[in-house]
Amino acid sequence: MMLTRRSFLGQSPLALLGAGLSTPFLITAAQAAPQAGDAPLKIRDLYDKGAVLSPRARALDGTRIAISGFMAPPLKADAAFFVLTKMPMATCPFCEPGVEWPDTILPVYSKRRVDVIPFNVPIEARGVLRLSEFIDPETGFWSIIRLEDARYARS
Repeated sequence: MMLTRRSFLGQSPLALLGAGLSTPFLITAAQAAPQAGDAPLKIRDLYDKGAVLSPRARALDGTRIAISGFMAPPLKADAAFFVLTKMPMATCPFCEPGVEWPDTILPVYSKRRVDVIPFNVPIEARGVLRLSEFIDPETGFWSIIRLEDARYARS
């Protein structure tokens, strides 16, 4: 059916929603997610000023992403997670509940023990982005954002 001005005006709002005509300016997760061949996200893409999660991060919640950064030294040996940082850090940034969340890190959870990569070597991590408070049961590390089911490698 061809949509003319007259037929457009006769449509119910629900029909227009179903046709997708009311959402051309919204960012969907599919549009915000990196496509094959795209450069990986950077940590700065996940935050607005003041450690507030960005609209892009909120659109990507629950989707698989690729992100680049540096591996901070693990909090403990044989851990299944590490902290991805915006810049190389020789010591691991550790956060507690109630302390303002820094906008330069992303916890990355792997299914396996983390094989440490030197802190000054760029890496790329791929996994599912999750936005919610979480306390790691083994370390007590508190986070508001994390990458789960992740794999990582040197860039």
